[in-house]
Amino acid sequence: MVPSSLALLLVLGAAATTLAEPLRFVDCGSKDGSIQEVNVSPCPTQPCQLHKGTSYSINVTFASKIESQGSKARVYGEMLHVDIPFPIPEPDGCKSGIQCPIQKGHSYSYLNKLPVKSEYPSIKLIVKWELVDDQDQMLFCWKIPVQITS
Repeated sequence: MVPSSLALLLVLGAAATTLAEPLRFVDCGSKDGSIQEVNVSPCPTQPCQLHKGTSYSINVTFASKIESQGSKARVYGEMLHVDIPFPIPEPDGCKSGIQCPIQKGHSYSYLNKLPVKSEYPSIKLIVKWELVDDQDQMLFCWKIPVQITS
């Protein structure tokens, strides 16, 4: 009985690891911070297949180069080099896993959700995610290609 339980745990662990693989991303102007890792879950392969009516977990590990009282996220769908604002449930970084005030030299795990509404068109685009400090400077900015599907 023990060997089969161990095998099941190994399989489940491997599946969880596959869903949370760090993504290849493009840094699009992180000035006041440096990105260490970006995870979108579930997104086992790139471009991420984002299914309508589903919410995706975003986890960004970054190190701050500055002090800031707060932070705010801005998310866009980039199509033909045009940024279209993409609403997220919680734009306040201090309510998204970051302990504020942000300290220079500390690492943080930013956690948020990316809801994909049913009414969105099925389209390929670039998701651009920014987190700005209280001086409106980029703590981080990253981009990944996605495919919105039914």
